[in-house]
Amino acid sequence: MPNTVPESVLTCPQCGFARREIMPVDACQFYYECENCKAILRPKAGDCCVFCSYGSMKCPPVQMQQDCCG
Repeated sequence: MPNTVPESVLTCPQCGFARREIMPVDACQFYYECENCKAILRPKAGDCCVFCSYGSMKCPPVQMQQDCCG
């Protein structure tokens, strides 16, 4: 997708562990397990995916100002 950043650094709100991940461009990621503390991250209310809630970059559809997962 042009003009989008495909990578995001997810930061666990439980322990602060951060890891760079490649974001899916055609699907939302509703769950993510922290590699460090094993917490299961879910999107915050109003966010479409874990990248929009805990990532350094929003997911590609949101970056393109499109509906995510809709």
